[in-house]
Amino acid sequence: MIRLDRRVVEAVQAASRREELYPWLQKAIELEHSTIPPYLTAMFSLKPGTNAEIAALILSIVQEEMLHMSIVGNILIAIGGNPGINTKGFIPIYPGPLPMAIGGSDFKVGIEAFSKPLVHDIFMEIEKPEHPIPVSTLSMETVPDFATIGEFYAALSKKLSDFGKSIFTVPASQQVLSWFDPARLFPINDVETADKGIRIIVDEGEGTSTDPFQSSGDPAHYYKFGEIFFGRKLIKTATGFAYGGAPVPFDAAGVYPMKPNPKIADFALGTQARTRVQEFSLAYSNLLNALHIAFNGHPEKIDTAIGLMYELKMIAVSLMQTSAGDGSNATAGPSFEYIEAFSPAEA
Repeated sequence: MIRLDRRVVEAVQAASRREELYPWLQKAIELEHSTIPPYLTAMFSLKPGTNAEIAALILSIVQEEMLHMSIVGNILIAIGGNPGINTKGFIPIYPGPLPMAIGGSDFKVGIEAFSKPLVHDIFMEIEKPEHPIPVSTLSMETVPDFATIGEFYAALSKKLSDFGKSIFTVPASQQVLSWFDPARLFPINDVETADKGIRIIVDEGEGTSTDPFQSSGDPAHYYKFGEIFFGRKLIKTATGFAYGGAPVPFDAAGVYPMKPNPKIADFALGTQARTRVQEFSLAYSNLLNALHIAFNGHPEKIDTAIGLMYELKMIAVSLMQTSAGDGSNATAGPSFEYIEAFSPAEA
């Protein structure tokens, strides 16, 4: 799965009070969120009516990242912490490293249109399992200088078990539970339910140690991206696993030529591109605000956040069809910048 600074795992293992877990659970929330903007952007850059199989695979991964963010948030709430979601520092600077020194200082993740190199070099690297299962045509490397997010979650689960039931002091009524299947997003109220939630995060991200499928016919994230890159569904063979199933077709003409890593300041004042990029960032900021409220004592407000997600998609699609206005054939794209609000005079 994702590699991170080994000191993170060591800090979790050394925690002597539950409060010492708060910053690391917060970082885990930030990490689970940090993959969503690049994945969403790649999906939004696929033109409607083309590359439908790829779009569906990416969407399934995004939805599971949202679930994982919710599970970690609920664990933090259950042991008395408060998730912080609506601040500028919550969002990584794209392009740049992900939270907790993921992949090392040289590993940078950006906001880019879909491409096969993006899937292989960035997305599969993000989701790389702790112990990758050999798949035909796939080459694996080990990076011993880093821990993995799988190790982080294993250390977290062990530490919660060490503390025991007494660490879970906040009632489940404060947790966000309504926007996913109750079998996957359930109340965290003891060591057992926390461990169950953590196992969902790890299995959906990397599969089990012996099976790349998180459930029958549903590969873990790394292997779903492998299906996209290699253009074939993952199947079990007589000797193991292979990308040798039904085709996952890719039409390069079905991708908008989005300007990579767009920022509001990149677009001229008064242009349609500038206005729409600002609208997207404002809608995104409102979404983070709504999530923050929901995860801080008002779980019923999650419906507001869900509504904002649909608004975000509509703006993103219009952005992909808006000229960047720089004389190239590039289109504008989403900028994941946190803003309090913007003045009409800035448009």
